[in-house]
Amino acid sequence: MLPAEIALAKEFRVSVGTIRRALGDLTSGGILARRRKTGTVVTGRTAHHSLRFFYDYFRLHSREGDFQNSSSRTLRVEHRPASDSEAERLGLAPGAGVQVLHRLRLVADRPVMHDLIILSSELAPGLLADPQNVPERIYPLLWSEYGLKISAIREQLEADLATEEDCALLNLTPPAAVMVLNEVAYDEMAQPILINYHRATTKNDVYINEIQ
Repeated sequence: MLPAEIALAKEFRVSVGTIRRALGDLTSGGILARRRKTGTVVTGRTAHHSLRFFYDYFRLHSREGDFQNSSSRTLRVEHRPASDSEAERLGLAPGAGVQVLHRLRLVADRPVMHDLIILSSELAPGLLADPQNVPERIYPLLWSEYGLKISAIREQLEADLATEEDCALLNLTPPAAVMVLNEVAYDEMAQPILINYHRATTKNDVYINEIQ
């Protein structure tokens, strides 16, 4: 736990405002976390990626490199026990309940990606309670409604042959290839929050992940 802002300002001979801005930057990077009744603590996690723009842009760009706005269409919402693999990756007890969201991502009404989001039912109860009213942006809602701040994401990128489901959802003609993104998102204390699988066509788009 860090000393109070006034004590830090005296120690480093700078203004309280300077200390506050520095602590804010370190908190945004996931190196520090601010806890009620505890104060500011060191998470022990080294930040490798900046998440400053992660919530706000879609990483499938046009082949010219332009940003693209996406919309989502809910395909299904499911509440079920976690598989052994899901429980292990999310740090859950075997058979713990999870919420599953399968959705289609579109650019100008053109299907480009479908996502499978899996998270603990206990961690964010009621998040997907209404299949007709699923939020467009999951990560900001986890922070605002449940106090779960995504501070790190481990992302694995692969290529795969399109399945029948991929072809049906993304308007592909087999044989076709898809890009597969397998993500686990973590909070400030390096605890896993959710799993996110993306399967996307790059026929007319490119994947860009800019680290700043």
